[in-house]
Amino acid sequence: MPETIEIQLKKGVLSLCVLALLARGDSYAYEIASRLSDAIDMGEGTIYPLMRRMQSDGLVETYLVESSAGPSRKYYRLSEAGRQALAAQSAEWTHFARAVDAIVTPTTSQGQTQAQGELA
Repeated sequence: MPETIEIQLKKGVLSLCVLALLARGDSYAYEIASRLSDAIDMGEGTIYPLMRRMQSDGLVETYLVESSAGPSRKYYRLSEAGRQALAAQSAEWTHFARAVDAIVTPTTSQGQTQAQGELA
């Protein structure tokens, strides 16, 4: 069965979302997964392989923080390459989202969306 468009979109923007979250502050994988689950309903199991790949690609760096409630946690922070990737991916996303919106949003000959025209 083919994947739904929602699943494909989530996969496509997952790296961008992780980079954006890490730009706000260092975090550990479970916390990132929880935030993505709340925001875009992305499953936790998807994050761990992505974090390993981002680390091997040099987009994130890791360090350990002692925890009073168990083993040390591995925290992730953006590297300089990660900051550059975030800037590039954000620009690409903005351009792409605007282009898709321009295609899928019906317009009238006056340049208004049909919904705006119907409300007038």
